[in-house]
Amino acid sequence: MKLIVAPAPHVHSGDSVRKNMLNVIIALMPAFIVAMIAFGWGALITTAVSVLSCVLFEWLITKYLLKQNSHIGDLSAVLTGLLLAFNLPCNLPLWIVVIGALVAIGVGKMSFGGLGQNPFNPALVGRVFLLISFPVQMTTWPRPLGFSGSYLDAETAATPLATLKDAIKTGDNSLLESLPTIWDSFSGMIGGSLGEVSALALLIGFIYLLATKTITWHIPVSILATVSIFACAFAALSGMPICAFLTTTLFAGGMMLGAIYMATDYVTSPMTPLGQIIYGIGIGLIVMIIRCWGAYPEGMSFAILIMNAVTPLLNMYIHPKRFGEKVAKK
Repeated sequence: MKLIVAPAPHVHSGDSVRKNMLNVIIALMPAFIVAMIAFGWGALITTAVSVLSCVLFEWLITKYLLKQNSHIGDLSAVLTGLLLAFNLPCNLPLWIVVIGALVAIGVGKMSFGGLGQNPFNPALVGRVFLLISFPVQMTTWPRPLGFSGSYLDAETAATPLATLKDAIKTGDNSLLESLPTIWDSFSGMIGGSLGEVSALALLIGFIYLLATKTITWHIPVSILATVSIFACAFAALSGMPICAFLTTTLFAGGMMLGAIYMATDYVTSPMTPLGQIIYGIGIGLIVMIIRCWGAYPEGMSFAILIMNAVTPLLNMYIHPKRFGEKVAKK
């Protein structure tokens, strides 16, 4: 009998980085289709430039700076480019998209050693850098006009979150009458970035990710539950219509995209279910504090990055019981 000594794991589930990345990309396709319908060529051009730039920068940095074999086949750079594009307006100048891709890959990912070693979500690092560096371009939101609209000269309009922010600041609830209907917000024909258009499409992808066991429910549900409770309480205390405030908070902006696809990033989120729930609650609280009292109408990117920084602490103090470990009796 031949004895083979090898390190764990001895039983493999069949999962791989490429498989998980591909599942997330597939889950994003319904939202991408809706973005194409809403914004036309702008959605396609912005996404293509973002993805190609991320892949190119990762290949160049890996080959010529790190002197390592390329890992672009694991699709992580493709997913980063896709998520970055989903956080951008469809009429953003392409040179700004390229800069965002460079920051996302070069600073947010490769400067820490590559996939698995980055403490912050790379796509959000790129997005926040662009928001701080180019605030006007990053907050000029095109109106959904489909393929009939012009990529460079798209008509712009205020987003639902901007309208909600004005209502909070002025106390004028009549502003809420201009908000999109629940169905418009849910189905996707509203202004914003590519990933803000359709909560329904993003939820379809969420179901796919749960069915394939790519992610678990803990982070998205804890974020959305925290946001819902906070929104209802804030609206009630402020005298605002609870239904309009709640639905706009949940369905508009980057809430669904962030909760389902970005906060659940394996590398930057906690390992244990309890840690993930605490992490999700933290994101929900921070995003609502920013939306209600901060300068920005949106706060999902900042909330996730802040809790990314807390993840090492959660992993340190909340860890699973070791296999075979017995709990000491007092």
